[in-house]
Amino acid sequence: MNPDISIEEFDGKIYKINIFEPSDKAVLTHYLNNYKNGIYKHYKKDALNVIKNYIEHKNIEENTNIVAEDVFQHLLFEATNVPFPVNPNYNFKFIDLFAGIGGFRLSMQKLGGKSVFSSEWNIAAQKTYRINFGEVPFGDITKDKTKKYIPNNFDVLCAGFPCQAFSIAGYQKGFTDTRGTLFFDIEQIIQEHKPKVVFLENVKNLISHDKGKTFKIILEILEKKLGYKVFYKVLNAMTHANIPQNRERIFIVAFDPLQVKNYNKFSFPKEVKLSRKINDILEKDKQEDIFYYKPTHPYYTELNKTMQKKDTVYQWRRVYVRENKNNVCPTLTANMGTGGHNVPLIKDSFGIRKLTPKECFAFQGYPSEYVLPNIANSKLYMQAGNSVTVPLIERISEEIIKVL
Repeated sequence: MNPDISIEEFDGKIYKINIFEPSDKAVLTHYLNNYKNGIYKHYKKDALNVIKNYIEHKNIEENTNIVAEDVFQHLLFEATNVPFPVNPNYNFKFIDLFAGIGGFRLSMQKLGGKSVFSSEWNIAAQKTYRINFGEVPFGDITKDKTKKYIPNNFDVLCAGFPCQAFSIAGYQKGFTDTRGTLFFDIEQIIQEHKPKVVFLENVKNLISHDKGKTFKIILEILEKKLGYKVFYKVLNAMTHANIPQNRERIFIVAFDPLQVKNYNKFSFPKEVKLSRKINDILEKDKQEDIFYYKPTHPYYTELNKTMQKKDTVYQWRRVYVRENKNNVCPTLTANMGTGGHNVPLIKDSFGIRKLTPKECFAFQGYPSEYVLPNIANSKLYMQAGNSVTVPLIERISEEIIKVL
């Protein structure tokens, strides 16, 4: 067996001739992740073709004699030897759309779910997803060739669909923005596959966008066109998940009443006391120098004058420093890694610094064993800011599963 075999090799960029499709790593890892259950049959034909093409290419290119069984066993080990492997004793199946770095998957999988399909177009997020779950998500879900890989039978559709089109921090173009129309791809998938439950997350501003017209369209599609019974509510991570981050999001849960007769027993989780503090999450040791502000930095004088406490989080607001006096972290955003007024700052025993990516993931409720890949910090900041808050997703998922 060739010890150099790796899932990363199934990438056309490695070769002078692009013999592999962008979806090859996705279909292969979906096949490997489902090898011990019946779902693997859905991906088997294409996955075996990928392996066959790979072996032929390697044997010609390197004048070797790699055999299919060796390749398969090696790749199977790589796909399953991950921090969050698939639970073979699953109780329900779900798909993970706009999967990001797997916040929905962590929660659903922990509660006995099995992901049978994932999609995420961002390459850096795909890398983070694969290193933790052993699976490369499929790419652009707007393409029919991506949608065709979705298996027929699953129980829950999860989607933290892109929110930039509705965000108060953006231009709020909504359905006139291409990203806003991604909801209609969700609509197509619901119409085609009729899952028992649809579980969506977006920014709070989705409700008020365009004087409520945008949200009204979404509700009408789910209720009148698709026939689902819809529940929605704005929840905050610090009031409903015991996470010290002020993060409000809207959650939409929709049931197919023909498949889920007791849908009306669903309710969103109640408030819980916030017992965790900022310092429960912040790292205690000195961090890398790149996170600290040097005295020569143009903001340093103002930062040093204002930032006196070690138990709070600050933000640079263009020309002044603002303390978050509610003793929680402000809402983490996707662009905080690019500098400016979105960077959360703290004062520790070693100086004034930014939150590290690891801390940002912790403020989103990711477990300590979650692995951050070796990619640019700016990409990790973006991934944390774009993510769902895992414990809140888990609490809502618990309520969904009670009904199921």
